[in-house]
Parts: sequence; C-alpha cells; structure tokens
Amino acid sequence: MSLTPLHGALHTQGRTRWSIPPPSAMPNPTLADAIAAAFLAGDPIRDQIVARAAHTLGRRWPFLDGVVQRYAAAIAGRTRPRHRDVVEFLNHDPNFVRHAHRLSIAHLLTGPTRMQPVAAAASWDIPPIATTGALAAWLGLTPSELAWFADLKDLAQKHPLLTHYHYRVLTKRSGAVRLIESPKPRLKHYQRQILTEILDHIPPHPAVHGFRKHRSIKSFVAPHTGRRVVLRMDLTDFFPTFAAARIQAFFRTAGYPEPVADLLGGICTNAAHVPGLAFEARTLYGRPHLPQGAPTSPALANLCFYRVDRRLRGLAESAGAVYTRYADDLAFSGDALFHRHVERFSTHVAAVLLDEGFHVNHHKTRIMRQGVRQRLAGLVANHHPNIPRPDFDTLKATLTNCIREGPDTQNRASHPNLRAHLDGRIAFMESINPTKAQRLRALFSQIRWP
Repeated sequence: MSLTPLHGALHTQGRTRWSIPPPSAMPNPTLADAIAAAFLAGDPIRDQIVARAAHTLGRRWPFLDGVVQRYAAAIAGRTRPRHRDVVEFLNHDPNFVRHAHRLSIAHLLTGPTRMQPVAAAASWDIPPIATTGALAAWLGLTPSELAWFADLKDLAQKHPLLTHYHYRVLTKRSGAVRLIESPKPRLKHYQRQILTEILDHIPPHPAVHGFRKHRSIKSFVAPHTGRRVVLRMDLTDFFPTFAAARIQAFFRTAGYPEPVADLLGGICTNAAHVPGLAFEARTLYGRPHLPQGAPTSPALANLCFYRVDRRLRGLAESAGAVYTRYADDLAFSGDALFHRHVERFSTHVAAVLLDEGFHVNHHKTRIMRQGVRQRLAGLVANHHPNIPRPDFDTLKATLTNCIREGPDTQNRASHPNLRAHLDGRIAFMESINPTKAQRLRALFSQIRWP
C-alpha cells in the first residue's frame, strides 16, 4: 500500500494524486534511496527513524524531525511501505527537497532481514520467513522454481505453455463473463500450504461469515431475522478486484520483508491471458489478481477486505443497523431508525465501497421491508433463517418422482452422480431446518438406486 502524506496524496491503482516537481527540484535519487533504506531498516518508531537517518547522513540535521514526523503520519495505520514508496515520499517532501543539495551519505544501512509486522499483526501465529531463500526452503523449492511459480514478470503472457492454471469461461445472466481459474496440482499444493500455515492463523473481521470455520449462510442471515427492513447489496467482480499489489501489501502488513511479500503475493495471484475474451474481460483478468478457483483466494479476500468491513460496520452502527458479509454479499438490517434512512444509507455504502476500489452491482440491490419475503443468500430471513417454500416443494417433488418413476427419469440436469447431488441438497436443508428436512430424508431413503 502506498504512502498517504498529510496533504492527502495517495497512489491508487496506478494513479498519482500529487504533482511532480520539475527535475531541477528533485534531489539525488541515490541520496533518497539511502535515506529510504534507513527509514525501513528498523522499527517504524519516530525517534529510531530519525537516529537511523542521522547515522546515514553523518549528523542529525534539524529538518529531519519534520520529515520523519510527516512520514510517520503518512504510514500511520497502514502497512509497511515499499522502498520505492518511501523514495517517492522523500522526493516530494518540501523540506527534504530544499535541503538535499547540502546532504551527503556517510553510512549505508540495508533493509531488514527479519519479520516486521504492524502492531495489530504482532500476535498472529505465522511462520517467520525473513528472506527469499528461507521462503524457497519453507515451500520445498529451489529459488528458480520459486520465481517460476510466483511469475512476477508475467512470463506466461509470452509463453502460454508456462501457465500454472486451467481456465473455464462462464457467462453470467447479465451477459458478462466470469473466469474460473483453477491452479494446476503443484501450484495448488503450495497455495494450500500458505493457506493452512499462514492465512488460517489470521483472524478476519467478525462480520465475515463466508469461507470461515463454524460460520455459514445460516449464521450470515441470523442477525437479520425479525428486522423491520433488510438491505442486500452485491459487489461486482469480487475476486478480480483484488489486485496483486493489494495482496503483497497484506503480506507486508503481516511482517514479511518486501521481497518475501512480493513472492507470496505472486504465488497467490494470476494474470490470465485467455484468447477470445472481450476487451473488458481481458482488461479485468489480464492484470495480476486473486483467481477465483485458487484455495488461497477466499481467505485473502476476507483478510484484505478487513478495513472495508470495519468501515461498513461503523457506518451501520451509526445508522442503528447490523452488518454481515458472505463473500461478495453484503447485508444490513435495522428497525425504525434504519427504516427511515435506508435509501440514503445504501448510497453511503456504495460511496465507501467505491472509495476502497469496489463497485456495487446496483441491479441486485434490494430493500426488503417486513411485508415482503426478505431473502439473503437464498434463505428467508423474516422470522428465522429458513429454506424458501418453493425450493423445499421442488426437491420434495423430485424425490417423490424418483420413488415412483425411478431416479434416471429425474436427472434432467445430467448430474454425473444424482444420488450424491440429492443427498447434498438434503444435507444443506438439514443444516438450516433439521425438522423440516426429516421428511425429505425419509423420502430419499425410499429411492431404489440402480
């Protein structure tokens, strides 16, 4: 994540919001590199940063305190920045630019070769990996194999046979394209290792119910039952919106040095180059992003969405509402106070999401009051989480026809294993409404399978 100076400058998805001074006003890049290395060579504590910078310059210049104060404000609450971001910060700090011609390098400091998590991440029980060589050893790879799987140079674009993914193109009801990107076995193995040994040890926001142990769509819906009004919103292109830079920033937040974080992010992201896609889809999937189909993507999406979840829950609490999220489905609900302002509230939610780089699928936004069926994630939330009556009746009729006419007559969707498919649907209903699903289970037990 790039730096945010006090004047609000911010790099967002490759766009720069500050003006660049003329070359004559820029300090020696070598000097900025040395000072940036000093800033990053230890803990981000203001006095220690000043001391390291003073050691690099051979003396403690009076202007250093102001530069470091602005730098500390820029990174407050954010991940450990990249070296290039610190260089750019220095190249745009007025005091540093003004005094640069008087400075010289007395000592060079190198970046850290140890974990440097932000304060909130200090308690995460994750393996310390301080160097790229240590990362390769941890994964059981050679350095060249690690570079190949991370593919930070996007070699797969020039050599399609080197791609680590299988692709499947699906067409949405809207006509847009969804690309399923399934990693090949070796890459999937390393992604699962990252998932089980790193990501599973990092807690997502409490409002998250998707892709979490002991959470489900039932727990996602439960806080919204019996409410006067329920607001449902949906995000477009959820996984592809998470760019590789955001994933690498997360791993730096966890404390991994920049080269290690970049490689971890490379293993967990993909730039897909699939012939035949429309321009919009090529643009969306052609940049490095979280692939829908990788085992690490759901957990990384939840963790990288943490700040958005925090903002949305704070917004909901200010409006007298509760907030939960299941993947790209957002749900808000409340009573009289929220009911009065729900339309305006949905606009504020969309603005927060846009500010964070996400977009609402407005065609799927629903404001559901008590007089209508309040549906969330396929469940009815009016009184308690429940299966919609038409879904129950349809499955009951299918099971009854399987008993009367044989299961082969009911496999209209050509499921390769109809028995497992029906058993799974009943098991899902049992998880939502066990009493009601008993009747379906009794019918299922009467079917004569070939």
